[in-house]
Amino acid sequence: MQLEEIIKQIQPLDKAAMQSALARQNMLTKPQGSLGRLEELSIQLAGMMANPLPSVERKAVIVMAGDHGVALDGVSAYPPEVTSQMVLNFLHGGAAINVLARQAGARVVVVDMGVASEIEDASGKLIRRKIGLGTANLAKGPAMTRAQAEESIQSGIEIAEAEIAQGVDILATGDMGIGNTTPSAAIAACILGHAPSEIVGRGTGVDESGLVRKIHAVVSGLKVNKPNPADGLDVLAKVGGFEIGGLAGVILAAAANHKPVVVDGFISTAAAMIAVALAPAARGYMISAHVSQERGHKLMLQWLGLKPLLDMNMRLGEGTGAALAFHLLEASTRILREMATFSEAGVSDKETASS
Repeated sequence: MQLEEIIKQIQPLDKAAMQSALARQNMLTKPQGSLGRLEELSIQLAGMMANPLPSVERKAVIVMAGDHGVALDGVSAYPPEVTSQMVLNFLHGGAAINVLARQAGARVVVVDMGVASEIEDASGKLIRRKIGLGTANLAKGPAMTRAQAEESIQSGIEIAEAEIAQGVDILATGDMGIGNTTPSAAIAACILGHAPSEIVGRGTGVDESGLVRKIHAVVSGLKVNKPNPADGLDVLAKVGGFEIGGLAGVILAAAANHKPVVVDGFISTAAAMIAVALAPAARGYMISAHVSQERGHKLMLQWLGLKPLLDMNMRLGEGTGAALAFHLLEASTRILREMATFSEAGVSDKETASS
């Protein structure tokens, strides 16, 4: 489905399903509200999925990979070839996201959105949606064309819809791309209207001089390109990345299909900002997995109105925080569906005890 149609399909959360879920929560064998955010999450998921008894058992993490021209400016502690090497690691099942997804019972879907080399994939699992051999250097001009930005989002939509067609209940976003905290910071600084120095962090662990180079790259990118913060496609095209656009598409498709989407860390949150810039209603279908160690992440989450589930001092990406969050989300829905009500269990509630 095309981008414009997907945006039009995004509806508010289903209030009737949420009211039904709340009513059941209030009848379960516990003091009302005693399970805190687990109760809130189950009600939120009911509204997202338009189902008073939601299930999130069928899970998928969509990990999108792309390279970035700005990486050649020394903004990362790792060389660009690590992107393709890590994609192979994902396909072989050896990365952190593979371990955590296995534990959570989630599939890992790996997509080449714009890695700067051709990946030899003996497994046949890699989804190839390469838009280019990495983006151009955003510090010197637009990262991509507007058409490429739209193509990246459209690819994300199609990949997410393919997963939804296979019966997935919940999606999560993951990323891989050496240097991609720099375009993510540029997106955030542009949309938030904050100085890059308030947003740019150390990413993969750059030293002080590397941090200075990153800030300079973002400052230059915003100055040279002048992205329009009110136009999500313009921001993505001028200072974004192919995998960031793809993840924005995943988020939009999830929202249009009443599926919750777990937003991972800094890069995924930049993609979420692009999605919300294009379709504000998509905000209602997002769940923030965790707050990253990256400097500007809290500001980005505040702009989105999202409260992260975890604070684990993580900054890996890949969807690792989202995979951890799956456990809490499944717990919340199982409590709602499987816990007995007072009447079912023959337990006296407050009203019974006082009468």
